Amino acid sequence: MRPGVVTLASTAVLLLAAAPGAAEEVPLPERMADTGGGTQLITAEAPTADATSGTVTWWDRRGGRWSKAGSATARFGANGLVEGVIRKQGTNTTPAGLYGLPYAFGIKAAPAGTRALYRPVHQGSWWCQDDASASYNRWTEPLPADCRASESEHLITFDPQYAYALVIGFNYDKPVRGRGAGIFLHVNGKGATAGCVSVPLDAMRRILQWADPAHSPHIAIGTSSGATGITRY
Repeated sequence: MRPGVVTLASTAVLLLAAAPGAAEEVPLPERMADTGGGTQLITAEAPTADATSGTVTWWDRRGGRWSKAGSATARFGANGLVEGVIRKQGTNTTPAGLYGLPYAFGIKAAPAGTRALYRPVHQGSWWCQDDASASYNRWTEPLPADCRASESEHLITFDPQYAYALVIGFNYDKPVRGRGAGIFLHVNGKGATAGCVSVPLDAMRRILQWADPAHSPHIAIGTSSGATGITRY
């Protein structure tokens, strides 16, 4: 897997349903060239690159086939999607690509059954987004001296958005300054996001109860249109 890049088949394949003459589209993950190598996957699909809403679906792979475990309406960045490798910080765009999900966090206690590493948000919990800081694109507690509060997120103040959240591993392992920080899958706020993917509260709770680090879950963000330069499903 190459983090941040999703290569997808150019044509959709159809599967015959059980009923004679009926046809059913192959599940989305089976049309993807790379799903991260695990047996759990979240797809976040926007209809076009400039869309601010779409669908999040979570999938399990069993017996060599992908099956849908759940789905929900989703919100994206106020300026739509852009390929992650060329994204710029502060553009209110959601980075398209394939990413790991390092850990979960939240203002609320972890939902019953959560297996992912879950960090409780405290008064001193911050996400540093100051690209001049040594802690760029990292959880910090407390905020370090070299990270400006004006360039960071005080996590506890984002309620309901960070009631529950999963860190999306965009620009995370080896952060590129200026590309972006603090991209999460989280609970809906009032409207489009600043670059994250968001879903209703109940859906976020169900995702946390479903996700199992033993199955190496990833998230694939893309569009269902043929927009130039954007990962297509």
